[in-house]
Amino acid sequence: MKAISASLTAVTGVFLLGCTTGRSGLALDAVGPSPAQTAPARSTTGTLVVYSAYDVNADFNSRDPYRPEYSGYKIFTATGKLWQRVHNDTGTLLQGPASVVLPTGKYRVVARANGYGRVTVPIIIEAKRTTVLRLDGGGAWRHKLAFNQTNAVRLPDGRIVGWRATSNL
Repeated sequence: MKAISASLTAVTGVFLLGCTTGRSGLALDAVGPSPAQTAPARSTTGTLVVYSAYDVNADFNSRDPYRPEYSGYKIFTATGKLWQRVHNDTGTLLQGPASVVLPTGKYRVVARANGYGRVTVPIIIEAKRTTVLRLDGGGAWRHKLAFNQTNAVRLPDGRIVGWRATSNL
């Protein structure tokens, strides 16, 4: 009887621990710039904007410590080398996400997604174009009516993360 009770307690503990650790390790399809953007070819850089999940800790050094800020994230090269750590704040009164200028190419972003923990998103940076990731669980999309099942990258719950990459670079 003691053995059954101890086993039941251990199984319950493992189950509860699994529920509290949250989901992580989700990898999504590659995201690229909106197909509606046009770009001149004489550039070697593009821009990345990531609306990551809000940071859980207040930043009392910010202009408004009670306003939520987007959490930081990491950018890796296609080969897995850390390219940049991003403190995801513009430092302005509006406190929006940071715009990061990157050389054209393939990268991986590791960031927090609202309701999913850390996710990995391959991205494509194209010359003079902006790649946008929406991991915060909200916000408006320009040209939202143009999204469909084949051109949108989505979280498992259906929320749109970004435009499916059309370029292989």
